[in-house]
Amino acid sequence: MSDAFTTRVLQVTTGSTETVHDLTRDCEAFLSEVAAGRDGLLNLFVPHATAGVAVLETGAGSDDDLLAALHTLLPADDRWQHRHGIPGHGRDHVLPALVPPHATLPVVGGRLELGTWQSVCLVDTNVDNPDRKVRLSFLG
Repeated sequence: MSDAFTTRVLQVTTGSTETVHDLTRDCEAFLSEVAAGRDGLLNLFVPHATAGVAVLETGAGSDDDLLAALHTLLPADDRWQHRHGIPGHGRDHVLPALVPPHATLPVVGGRLELGTWQSVCLVDTNVDNPDRKVRLSFLG
């Protein structure tokens, strides 16, 4: 594989509760190893039908607000056609239409170019699957 493109898969345990899991430090660590001060793009991809990637402020309540908003938009009840798993699990399969399973972010001088309060997060509402993979790919 050339220096222009490098990829790695992170193993993330999200636990048994709905979560917004901050990946920013993982992204920064990956870039410090592979970007070598270069400009480029960092792509994150979650190969799961029930999780997504979001860029938002964390730690000041926005992560909890996101989960609350998802509960309002996607209630965990029996309205869903997709019915395996726990009651309301069908909503987890709709989540990636609202919180996509990917994000592409700018890298400048080998560093992730985020706004002051922005973080890169894995959004996981599926409490039946606590083990997730996140593919990080740098194109420089």
